[in-house]
Amino acid sequence: MQTAKAIAVPARLMPVVDARWFRPAAALLCGVAAATGFVPLGWWPLCLAALAGLTALGFSATSAGSAFRSGWFFGVGHFTLGLNWIATAFTYQAAMPGWLGWVGVFLLSLFLAIYPGLAVLAAWAVTLHGRAPEDRSPAAFLLAFAALWIGCEFLRATIFTGFAWNPLAAVTLGGFDRPGLAILSQFLGTYALSGLVVLMAGCWWLAIMWRRRRIASLLLIVLPASLMLAPWPVVGQRAGDLPFHLVQPDIRQEVLNEPQFYERNFVKTIQLSGMPAEEAETRLVIWPESGVPDFLQPGYPDRYYRQATFAADPEIARARIANLLGPGSLLLTGTIDLVIPPGGDRATGAENVVTAIAPDGDIADSYAKAHLVPFGEYLPLRALLEPLGFTRLVPGTLDFRAGPGARTLDLGRWGKAGIQICYEIVFSGEVVDPANRPDYIMNPSNDGWFGAWGPPQHLAQARLRAIEEGLPVLRATTTGISAVIDAGGVVRAHVPRHVAASIEGNVPPALAPTPFARMGIWLSLAWGALLFAIALVALRRRGG
Repeated sequence: MQTAKAIAVPARLMPVVDARWFRPAAALLCGVAAATGFVPLGWWPLCLAALAGLTALGFSATSAGSAFRSGWFFGVGHFTLGLNWIATAFTYQAAMPGWLGWVGVFLLSLFLAIYPGLAVLAAWAVTLHGRAPEDRSPAAFLLAFAALWIGCEFLRATIFTGFAWNPLAAVTLGGFDRPGLAILSQFLGTYALSGLVVLMAGCWWLAIMWRRRRIASLLLIVLPASLMLAPWPVVGQRAGDLPFHLVQPDIRQEVLNEPQFYERNFVKTIQLSGMPAEEAETRLVIWPESGVPDFLQPGYPDRYYRQATFAADPEIARARIANLLGPGSLLLTGTIDLVIPPGGDRATGAENVVTAIAPDGDIADSYAKAHLVPFGEYLPLRALLEPLGFTRLVPGTLDFRAGPGARTLDLGRWGKAGIQICYEIVFSGEVVDPANRPDYIMNPSNDGWFGAWGPPQHLAQARLRAIEEGLPVLRATTTGISAVIDAGGVVRAHVPRHVAASIEGNVPPALAPTPFARMGIWLSLAWGALLFAIALVALRRRGG
């Protein structure tokens, strides 16, 4: 078997290559470049080239520390640029200075960078540590790196409640009218698709390593581009039967939580909601997160209802909403429920919920958000951090309480709805109750404080969930981007940012359960285990 030869470095360049800062700087720049593969930029060739650079740095590492630092510095650059939208959130609160947002992004990136660092370190330790240069297998290293990247993305989404934002798989999405290579996520899952992205990038690195094998090298160069540019099939284009009316009121973050604007905001939302064409027409009306500022549940002490938009009686408030929407309309809207202990008269917490209001004004059902945003909906280590001046970014002093997790609301003639509020939609394998599969997923959100990069990235991850699960996603946001995504990941209609508008149509139908819908996250982990096993076989063939 032909072995890969080391690339000779001219003597005059050795001081640069050997400089202590070279590898960290190169890894940092590769991380920044890789983040440009995500929307709104979508520069996937640069992303693949940057990942190829990280692979080269990992393979050429001379120690465990060098390998880990290569991945860690990559992660620092990658997450600092990709998560820049988090800094914008700090400009919408007065308790902390706005510049602290960039400090928060950087500190978060220092932590998240541990995961790519571990992936590089583990691949190096398994395939390269203790081996003579002539016994090192580039192919084995690449396969192990891709497998371990799958595992580390899963860990990033799991440990300390998880932060699954921007998996590498998101760079494979095509334009709104086509799913692109991301269509494979129904067979792989998002994390395994991220491993495929690492493999594609590694093909470019192998093309350099195996440059003397001209035909193989050429194929390795062409393969990733061919996969990304191929006309992958569009599925799930049938028309549905359930009429819907989805509203984006474009209520800016500056006025969303101000009581003096509640009435104006509600009137704007109700005017965009339209009326059914016929008196008894069945239709689903969808409002975003924070769609109704009133407390809709009964039984709270009177003081909690006093700043209501309609009346201090939640039953009257719900009845007025139902009357304005029409007799055949069921509303799914974001709102807040309070947590009051039995016999108590003071709230000890709150829940971020979606409430279903039936045509008669009754509450048909509700769902409480399970994946809460640290520092957004609750303050971790409150007893320690609050005295230091830290606070939540969402107004209010009560921490939110997590709901029990994904479940399906059976809404009768309005179908079976799976609900994922805002950030929850980014968690692969956690958005659907597999024992009670819904007809569609409703994803209300408030992205008004996420800058220019957050909303398109959020939408991209909602598209991945639609493809994985084979379910349409109805995404209503306060300021955009709202969208109707079919079960094949195609955006059938959308409202851009900072536009007040609505979308009417029929809910796209669900597909048959995909392999991922049947197996869940275990499918992604199984692909990772298979890649790792192939890497070990490649090592044995290389000489053990």
